[in-house]
Amino acid sequence: MAQSGRIKRKANDKENRNNKGSKQLKHGDMSEEKDFLALEGEIVRVLKNIYDPEIPVNIYELGLIYNIDVDDDNNVHIRMTLTAPNCPIADDLLREVEEQVKSIDGINDVNVELVFDPPWDKEMMSDEAKLELGLM
Repeated sequence: MAQSGRIKRKANDKENRNNKGSKQLKHGDMSEEKDFLALEGEIVRVLKNIYDPEIPVNIYELGLIYNIDVDDDNNVHIRMTLTAPNCPIADDLLREVEEQVKSIDGINDVNVELVFDPPWDKEMMSDEAKLELGLM
């Protein structure tokens, strides 16, 4: 199954970073971890309600979301792609992602970065999306 939309917590200060830049949670940080998991679930839920206009599958299951970073101040950076680089409604889709994620309670700011490397292909879709489209 393709992995879509990996979400990780990023630290704002260098003291709290490991080699990959993700925040290291200490044993006593369970409430912070629970808050992050709730926020993660809400981001995914919102993204699963945004659909590609040409394909009847949400952008998360379609594999258009490559990466989601959330920093300590709950600023979100999303790396995503499109099924085709010349999508006529690209700006509208990016704006919808930004506005919908920004509307989540507790999110401060959202930056959506459009990337085409790696290029999207149907193998990036989840099994659920493939079933929906009759590809399995």
